[in-house]
Amino acid sequence: MSEPKELSPSFEPSTQDASDLPDGWLQVQSLDLDAQGVARKPDGKVIFIDGALPFELVTANTHRKKNNWEQASLTAIHRESSQRVRPGCPHFGLHAGACGGCKMQHLHVSAQVAVKQRVLEDNLWHLGKVKAETMLRPIEGPAWGYRYRARLSVRNVIKKGQVLIGFHERKSRYVADMQQCPVLPPHVDAMLMPLRALIAGMDARDTCPQIELACGDSVTALVLRHLEPLSAGDLARLRAFAAEHNVQWWLQPKGPDTVKLLDEGGEQLSYALPDFGITMPFKPTDFTQVNPHINRVLVSRALRLLDVQPHERVIDWFCGLGNFTLPLATQAREVLGIEGSEALVARSRENYVLNQAVAHDHKALAATEFVARNLFEMTPEMLVADGAADKWLVDPPREGAFALAKALADIEQARIGAEGAGPLPAGAEGWTPPKRIVYVSCNPATLARDAGLLVHLAGYQCTAAGMVNMFPHTAHVESMAVFERV
Repeated sequence: MSEPKELSPSFEPSTQDASDLPDGWLQVQSLDLDAQGVARKPDGKVIFIDGALPFELVTANTHRKKNNWEQASLTAIHRESSQRVRPGCPHFGLHAGACGGCKMQHLHVSAQVAVKQRVLEDNLWHLGKVKAETMLRPIEGPAWGYRYRARLSVRNVIKKGQVLIGFHERKSRYVADMQQCPVLPPHVDAMLMPLRALIAGMDARDTCPQIELACGDSVTALVLRHLEPLSAGDLARLRAFAAEHNVQWWLQPKGPDTVKLLDEGGEQLSYALPDFGITMPFKPTDFTQVNPHINRVLVSRALRLLDVQPHERVIDWFCGLGNFTLPLATQAREVLGIEGSEALVARSRENYVLNQAVAHDHKALAATEFVARNLFEMTPEMLVADGAADKWLVDPPREGAFALAKALADIEQARIGAEGAGPLPAGAEGWTPPKRIVYVSCNPATLARDAGLLVHLAGYQCTAAGMVNMFPHTAHVESMAVFERV
């Protein structure tokens, strides 16, 4: 295990001199990236405390020691933070068997946002040596009932005489005994106990390790991972459950590509982007954003920041199903969507055709092409071959877009004749870099790394950045940044 990383929220002033504290008391200074309180012992050693919040005075019991730091569990709070709140879920906490799905329910949502905004700023500066000229207002939405996607583990626990369905316990491989989950949509929350009863009554109760949830705007799909063929009785039980709870069952005997709808027919999973008149059908194993409320605002803000003009060509890197590509096609002259998955490229093409066919109520979509490519192996030559674009939208997975940023930086370094730079790729003389890049990130560390390349080597400045509270009550930080050509 590596040393926890510290971050420094500033939502409450400190009033106590640590040197005046009674023996054994600790003053919490900040949170780390796992939402543990960070304090210093009298000898200066850092101690990470589960359950403690910044500026609280606490005592804690150390359960792990390293040369430079310790980990501890909270035993008492002597001065409570004004930002501490009662968790909204009985399964959240430090008790044995507590659910590990959320990390911040004890912290007021506005303070969670302040913490995450600081995480973004700290990562940009400490990892990328980049400071945004403007910090954008955080994007926020509902704090509960927002999680339209979830992967729930299933275990038949013989010792307990029951089937458990839910997230894992805190810091454990065991499944939490979840009877409710208020971050799930209310109709799914109400389904947890009936789901447990369903699986408990199936012949395959020991060979169904997972249920994946995918909610669209009007359809709820449940993907059942099963290791053995299901009996006729089990199929009948699934159908009865689907009818009673108005859900679709999808069966997954092996990998994600084996997923198949139990019974054909019925409405297709989809979500809408009403600001652009776009509807996005998807399969339950396709990547879509967990939080549809935030996604709508995120797409609208990204396009507003990109400020696409009718004469411009735009490239959408890591385009997925076309979540940004199709809205871009309502504004640009031409759009190119590039994605690593052949299956997603095929689906994005289908979504483009569907939305083009019903565009009579809105502006027709611009000419749009979708291409499959390994975006983790981009080269300057490949960038040039894709043609110049006025603007880019970049939305990578957690690994970031290092190869893309480096290829852009390599072209710029070759163009200015920097020491050690390689030659310009063929055709680069007439190729121009994008004037503006909007980068949407689900990992502030890789965003900061890529921002460092763009700002220090590729000829850009970071004009704006801000956090997106896609996952309330978790330590996950979604964000976006804008880069302008200098």
